[in-house]
Amino acid sequence: MILTVTLNTALDITYRVGELRPHASHRVNSVTERPGGKGLNVARVLAALGHEVTVTGFTGGPTGRTVQDQLAATPGVLDALMPVSGATRRTIAVIDDSAAGTPTDATQLNEPGPQITPAEWSAFQGVYEGLLPSVSAVALCGSLPPGVPVGAYADLVRGARAANVPVLLDTSGEPLRRGVAARPDLVKPNAGELAELTGSHEPLRATRDARRRGARAVVASLGPDGLLAVTEEGNWRAIPPTRVRGNPTGAGDSLVAGLLSGLVDQLPWPERLTRAVALSTATVLAPVAGEFDRTTYEKLLDGVTVTREATAA
Repeated sequence: MILTVTLNTALDITYRVGELRPHASHRVNSVTERPGGKGLNVARVLAALGHEVTVTGFTGGPTGRTVQDQLAATPGVLDALMPVSGATRRTIAVIDDSAAGTPTDATQLNEPGPQITPAEWSAFQGVYEGLLPSVSAVALCGSLPPGVPVGAYADLVRGARAANVPVLLDTSGEPLRRGVAARPDLVKPNAGELAELTGSHEPLRATRDARRRGARAVVASLGPDGLLAVTEEGNWRAIPPTRVRGNPTGAGDSLVAGLLSGLVDQLPWPERLTRAVALSTATVLAPVAGEFDRTTYEKLLDGVTVTREATAA
């Protein structure tokens, strides 16, 4: 069983419009909604790969009930979300069909999330610690809702390490900085998050610096340029077979799912990276944001290029 933690769960709502114009009224052509937040997205991909997954975090209000109702219909995903007094946030994506396939075809509006009380945070820590003995790996994903201490992920990393459970961290800003110092097994920043953490815009130098700050391994997502991994066993670059155009929404979460899947399957690093790149690319190509086509994913596996990098600092 894999555990994914999403402290700031969401109901993801997507509107499609013919053309998005500022300061104008729009007729919406279609509406879709599904459970969201990075850890829930990771869980959905892991379940599609055949893994059993438990999801935890906070949920509240009518939006939270909708999230839980939809999770109940997701095979392979067990709901261990904790109820809180506040309301689960919504995220609104507006897709401009006239610009489909370009990097700017989605406009995103993200609510902040519910206010979490000290008592609720303390209770969640107990829930989390109770789940750890039954899981093979943990992913800590996404933003912190208001009221949760900025060092929350550092505390959760230390809890997983004390339970001898491998832990992956995927967040940004100060929560990432503090979380890295708690020595997670793996950190997955994108290029912007990596530069913010280290002050360097040179990917290999920045990834090495991030690892020196405490993480056992760092896998940097470089968008269409693939992945750069700095690990105890060596350094690798993994590149997709071709640059693709599509909707990148959820591609980073599919990447995390690929890394976690490879970890629990005890694959060597090159195979883990191959799986992660193929999943991420298949997600960009999928017609529905955040989903992936299994046939496309399996075809991409053979085309991913993984090369070893020099290990000198």
